Amino acid sequence: MKSNEKRLQELIRFLDSLDHIEIEDIPQIDLYMDQVTTFMESHLKDLKRYPDDKVLTKTMINNYAKNRLLPPPVRKKYTQDHILLLIFIYYFKNLLNFNDIETIFSYITEHHFGAKAVPLSEVYAEVFSLEHGQMERLKDDISAKFKAAGESFPDVKDPAEQSALQLFAFICELAFDVYLKKQMIERLIDEIRAESIPEKANKKK
Repeated sequence: MKSNEKRLQELIRFLDSLDHIEIEDIPQIDLYMDQVTTFMESHLKDLKRYPDDKVLTKTMINNYAKNRLLPPPVRKKYTQDHILLLIFIYYFKNLLNFNDIETIFSYITEHHFGAKAVPLSEVYAEVFSLEHGQMERLKDDISAKFKAAGESFPDVKDPAEQSALQLFAFICELAFDVYLKKQMIERLIDEIRAESIPEKANKKK
């Protein structure tokens, strides 16, 4: 059985292996749906939990469009901006429901999708430019949580039991962190949604 220290080392190496899709990797030409799913699969396959998982399917794309997360294609073709939104959706979809994602995207889609003053490609590049610093802070935070968990259950005499309990404590720390951050994200979404209601009412007048 792996030691907890070994598990931490593997987690850090896993984080170091992660990367995002660069703007220059995204085709400048419009793509048909099959080409979009193939592109996403080839670039995000390393993030799948299980080999048989699908990064993106035609059904998923249709559902995103149906739930207003994604503007409709132009003559059955998807632009670079469509792909950028799909990448954002990929990261959000396991954390938030469609209504919440649609709320987050509403401003971005309205003001930055297509030929706008600040194109979506620039928004994407700016957001992901923060990734490196965030990753380093995340690794420091994970290491601190691991150290705290490793100091828990000091009175348990059996090494195997102590190790199992400390691993459980570490997982709980990670889960609690995700829970709190999700609560903050949902609070911000609710504020955005509440603020948009008067704006929509004024537009109808």
